[in-house]
Amino acid sequence: MGNIIIVGTQWGDEGKGKIVDCLTEKSNVVARYQGGHNAGHTVVIGDEKFILHLIPSGILHKGKMCIIGNGVVVEPKALIDEIAELEKRGVKVTRDNLRVSKNSHLIMPYHILLDGWKELKKGSKKIGTTGRGIGPCYTTKAERSGIRMLDLFWPEQFKEKLKANISDINCMLEQIPGVEKLDAELIYNDYIAYGKKLEKFVDDTDITINEAIKSGSNCLFEGAQGTLLDVDHGTYPFVTSSSATAGGAMTGLGVGPKCVDEVYGVAKAYTTRVGEGPFPSELSDDTGQLLREKGAEYGATTGRARRCGWLDFVVLRHAVRVNGLTGLVITKLDILDDMEKIKVCVGYKYGNETLRDFPKELPKLEGCTPVYEEVDGWKGQATTGVRSYDKLPQKARDYIALIEKTLDVPVVIISTGQDRDDIIYR
Repeated sequence: MGNIIIVGTQWGDEGKGKIVDCLTEKSNVVARYQGGHNAGHTVVIGDEKFILHLIPSGILHKGKMCIIGNGVVVEPKALIDEIAELEKRGVKVTRDNLRVSKNSHLIMPYHILLDGWKELKKGSKKIGTTGRGIGPCYTTKAERSGIRMLDLFWPEQFKEKLKANISDINCMLEQIPGVEKLDAELIYNDYIAYGKKLEKFVDDTDITINEAIKSGSNCLFEGAQGTLLDVDHGTYPFVTSSSATAGGAMTGLGVGPKCVDEVYGVAKAYTTRVGEGPFPSELSDDTGQLLREKGAEYGATTGRARRCGWLDFVVLRHAVRVNGLTGLVITKLDILDDMEKIKVCVGYKYGNETLRDFPKELPKLEGCTPVYEEVDGWKGQATTGVRSYDKLPQKARDYIALIEKTLDVPVVIISTGQDRDDIIYR
């Protein structure tokens, strides 16, 4: 199988968790390279549903090594709770199947406070973050005042860094009515305790991954969010704070580009977005509501309703380019089963211009309206649970062929339902 990067091609929530879970069968290592516990990867196995936030989906398979890379920001209590929940449900989590990078940055209580405060200050111009401290953690990482996992095992160094940070943060918190100053000693004691619980998982993960690659192991590199939420290539500033594109796998894990064999982009058969920001093909009508309800489009992490719209080829063309996609994965094809007619966005109208490429300027993007083409649906011929391409309705195969022709990338996997086995490999 080789080494494959799995990346979202839209605004996240494309179904990457299920695809990683399926591909893990032929993988030895599954490594998460960016984001934090703002991600929500859902995997359905029989009657059981697992929602993972930090730990790679591969943890649900025996004999696989799962890695949380240096590019991920870790809220230690959230990780401890996630491990405990998995073990409660019969999934063993040990050093043999989970490693966490020494260099991963830690989300601290002040990151969460700042996240909420900054969103509140923005009012109607808020980004729509999950409020879990992700952005502020990446901020302190970039300004070189962050605290890393390895600091928990050097207590004096950790205490010194923490006190300096708390001193600065408390000066800022004085401006917020009703918010008490943070107690550095209490936070120190909590995090030292977290460190003791996580110590057995902590590792030089860049060495572990590269040794696995050198030995011929198959590795899956798992991203969170999606291309249009990437801090460099997304709808800035309505983005996440990390590199959610394929390039983030290199820096977020400490591997070189020559080790990558394939880059698979995951896309829903339609488009969704959660939070604020422009969304040209958004549907605010009954069709949008139908997609939301039938597709269960509510955030796995926050429970927020997702905004829904038609498939957008302008977005996908951008994702193909910046990720260097070699294959596409189409999920939730079955959600379109009730559609007599299906629209696809082939361009944007901006003034007198028709745009085929995704505009970088936010005011321009906000002023765009979608240019649609309409194709026949396959109403009355269900795709749900179909596991052979030849058994898909002809109109569904035509839809897949249209995606391939428009984007000049083969569709290599199609998901036709929530269950792990509702999948077509081509």
